[in-house]
Amino acid sequence: MKCPFCGSFDTHVADSRVSEAGDSVRRRRRCGACDKRFTTYETVELRLPQVVKTNGSREEFSPAKLREGFRRALHKRPVPTEYVDQEIELIVKHVLSLGEREIPARQIGEMVMQALKRLDKIAYIRFASVYKSFQDVDDFRDVLKDLDK
Repeated sequence: MKCPFCGSFDTHVADSRVSEAGDSVRRRRRCGACDKRFTTYETVELRLPQVVKTNGSREEFSPAKLREGFRRALHKRPVPTEYVDQEIELIVKHVLSLGEREIPARQIGEMVMQALKRLDKIAYIRFASVYKSFQDVDDFRDVLKDLDK
């Protein structure tokens, strides 16, 4: 590790401690050249996959975009924010657990639909109507039948 004060690579770890949450390591270091001390933090870097849209374009997976989809579907619905946060966390964990570098947007949409189905039936229908591009009343009937299962 390069010293931020003098630029020397002659640094040594004086002390290491794991954070209370257990998700990072704090290291106190000392420079052998200038004898100054500094702190570094080591954390796991998880890379979310690229989302492959239906038109073939790719974009970064965005939990914020996921949250916006939930927000729109749940507009004026009595669903606590912590439930939405839990569902978003579950989706992100599932996407990470797949270990893929790319994931189809359709697969993420299906995960959101399943989460909304658990949270609020009206929000589920709202999301499905946009997501599946409903054209007529029969499309709504099909989704309503699916809810009865």
